[in-house]
Amino acid sequence: MEDTATTPAENTGPSISRLVEVLLTSLRLGLTSFGGPTAHIGYFRTEYVERRKWLDDRSFADLLALSQLLPGPASSQLGIAIGTLRAGRIGGFIAWLGFTMPSAALLILFAYGVSAVDDIADAAWLHGLEIAVVAVVALAVWSMAKTLAPDRQRATIAVAGAVVMLLAPGAAWQIAVIAGGALIGWALLRDETREEEAIEETRLGRRFAIGALVLFAGLLIGLSIFSEAVNNRWADVFASFYRSGSLVFGGGHVVLPLLEAEVVQPGWVGEETFVAGYGAAQAVPGPLFTFSSFLGSSMDFAPQLWIGGLYALGAIFLPSFLLIWGGLPFWDRLRTNRSFRNAMLGVNAAVVGLLLAALYDPVWTSTILRPEDFALAGVLFALLALWKMPPWLVVGIAALGGIVIDQI
Repeated sequence: MEDTATTPAENTGPSISRLVEVLLTSLRLGLTSFGGPTAHIGYFRTEYVERRKWLDDRSFADLLALSQLLPGPASSQLGIAIGTLRAGRIGGFIAWLGFTMPSAALLILFAYGVSAVDDIADAAWLHGLEIAVVAVVALAVWSMAKTLAPDRQRATIAVAGAVVMLLAPGAAWQIAVIAGGALIGWALLRDETREEEAIEETRLGRRFAIGALVLFAGLLIGLSIFSEAVNNRWADVFASFYRSGSLVFGGGHVVLPLLEAEVVQPGWVGEETFVAGYGAAQAVPGPLFTFSSFLGSSMDFAPQLWIGGLYALGAIFLPSFLLIWGGLPFWDRLRTNRSFRNAMLGVNAAVVGLLLAALYDPVWTSTILRPEDFALAGVLFALLALWKMPPWLVVGIAALGGIVIDQI
């Protein structure tokens, strides 16, 4: 294999040509990768393994396991890991930039359009987007439950987590549900999957990796304390989005209840605007976490809306960089720890419960108001689950369906 990413970047730093190659490759993926994180992983394998041969299937699977294990957006973190192995930490940042910026730019522009529209809550097309969110989240629950809660023990953890969240909503209880899932998994569950071979050790440096992990934990705790102490809107926004990016296990759709608790409940963003942006995020390529750029642009706390969008985007993705750069040098040892893998079985099942609770509240309760809404949601779900239509096309059908329902 020629020039693979399993060969670490030299300490002298990556060449300009290699950085440009990483940027152009990731930008192409950012412009064409529709369909959510599962589809993104397929696109990544085609581009990085089959076409460019930067790494082989064994190394790709190992990096994917690390990305899915950590909180945050799995596909974005996979891209950061591949870019880092290809061209160092700068390469990891550039890989993220190319994959993320197209959808972030589109959602910031959408926020400008929403801010210019009066009485958006009454728009028929918006109600169609709200119904599309019901179908998308329902499909995520269904798909994740089949893989993350396939037996009675894990299904029970999922249902218990959903019950807790419905009876006691809030970010603190979300953390408690995830921690409870980890504890139950450690005590009662057993991961019997066969361990894969390890990738070659990176040269990121263990001292740097430890510093990244310490910084991640310090910011997670310290930002909340700091924002409470200074009572500053910029600090509050950064702490909220950093916390959301740090606590989301299970992919982009699980960020919905966390972000709803962080930005809608304090009154920073209206619920109608929140749902409109979430619907738009389904229609653009790239990671769903770029929804944060829409929310940041909709808060009107920065001198320019786009500045707020980029600020929120950086805050929610910062944990991903710290975790990937902190985790890569230690991944081989950690992944063979049986107790850790058992705990993650419980965490993944708890994530299904969080998403199930979010499907009911706020998604279902604020959207399905009459039989016609339920009928459209059923059609959209069938298009996604059975006919495998791309989400961007389903979102367009949903907007038209909302207009039709309004005329009935």
